[in-house]
Amino acid sequence: MNETILAIDIGSTKICAIISEIVGDDIQIIGHGITKSQGVKKGVITNIELASKSIKKAINDAKRISGSTISTATISISNAYAKSLNSTGIVNIPHKDISIAEIERVIHIAQHNANIPTEYDVIHVLPYNFKVDDQDFIEDPYGMNASRMEVNVNIIITQKSSLSNLKKAVRSAGVDIDGIVLNGYAAAIATMGEDEKELGVAVIDMGGQTSSLIVHTGNSIRYNDFLGVGSNHITNDLSMALHTPLQVAENVKKRHGNLINGSTETIDLPIIGDEENRNEVSLEIVHSVILARVEETLTILAMSLERSALKEQISSGIILTGGMTKLKGIRELAQAIFDGVPVRIAQPKEQNISGFFDELKDPAFSTVIGLLLYKADRHTEYEVNMNNKLLHSKHTQTDDLSDIQLNQARTKEESEEKIDLGNIELAETIKATNEKIEERKPRPIKNEEFIFEELPDDPNDIGSPIKKIANWARQLF
Repeated sequence: MNETILAIDIGSTKICAIISEIVGDDIQIIGHGITKSQGVKKGVITNIELASKSIKKAINDAKRISGSTISTATISISNAYAKSLNSTGIVNIPHKDISIAEIERVIHIAQHNANIPTEYDVIHVLPYNFKVDDQDFIEDPYGMNASRMEVNVNIIITQKSSLSNLKKAVRSAGVDIDGIVLNGYAAAIATMGEDEKELGVAVIDMGGQTSSLIVHTGNSIRYNDFLGVGSNHITNDLSMALHTPLQVAENVKKRHGNLINGSTETIDLPIIGDEENRNEVSLEIVHSVILARVEETLTILAMSLERSALKEQISSGIILTGGMTKLKGIRELAQAIFDGVPVRIAQPKEQNISGFFDELKDPAFSTVIGLLLYKADRHTEYEVNMNNKLLHSKHTQTDDLSDIQLNQARTKEESEEKIDLGNIELAETIKATNEKIEERKPRPIKNEEFIFEELPDDPNDIGSPIKKIANWARQLF
């Protein structure tokens, strides 16, 4: 597969566009653009025109670096828009062998069985468990022999109005949309390892104005949740507590943000609205403000994980990613809040990806890298996407044929072979028969082969046999 793709992560604090070339299993990043987000608050489009301008700027920067003129994009959608539904589908397998057609049919039945509100659209249908006859937890049913198949799916839906606003903002920036991916799902693709997928893992993406939680067990996402709190809230808290401008508070957070130890040192900060005077502030206050906000955020996310009833299934622990994870000591704090569950901080995986710009090697860019990986077929096997298309990695010539069609084709071929053999045998018989008939036909008589004797004048002599034959021959000729 050789393809050029454009991925756009539409966040609340930044918009990032990356253009890449996919060659086989490798991804080559050839251009990127990052701009400050406008018209987006807590993951929701609040001003289509401003959002469109920000998106367009990021796209144009990426195009200028890459030299590409690509006009279609895969974009992220915030968990703020999304909800999840669980559903089940069951089908009989009349011809016993499970093909792609049967897998697609059972997933669509599960989608049909779900009670999806009319004001929502489906963006992902993710199968997390297949059951074949009486066997549960089948990883891949393709090609198995069975008389019945069942599937459990997690359906991720989003409000039609919010989705429409997002599409308008992107199309106003001059690109069409060929795919939409939940941002928590994309971040998980970019950070999860194969062992973590198999053992079960929770991925928490802590961004500028939002935090998302997804739980991956079995073969796919089982649960997702959203919290409208991010690192910008820490900045706001510092600005109010220290009576200093937002940009100054942001710099204080980045430079002195520490969740492990406080400090008795003091720093001088400008005062909001007062250009002449400055405040002397203890770093202990800075530590307390940041710790309070991060602790509250992680505690709410821990409660959400408990509500999922899947905490016991995340044997590999929790992955933290996103911009807020750059705060010193956040891993230790999270491990304490999540009752000793293993926690690690992850940046995007670089496996099979080349051309990584240095600024992309950061947890804040997990989502946009996940979009690239999603487009490069790192999605959930047998997922049904927003275009109602089944995504899978099977490449066989018989995918589109059912077993009965294959049997009919084989029967037809065998019949044609029998007919051909019959025609050959019949032709040989007719030929042999004609030859025998030709042999038995009387040979034509030539005049020169006969010698006629002079018949006696005596009529009495005509009665002899020889003379009778001679007389008959003379009359004949």
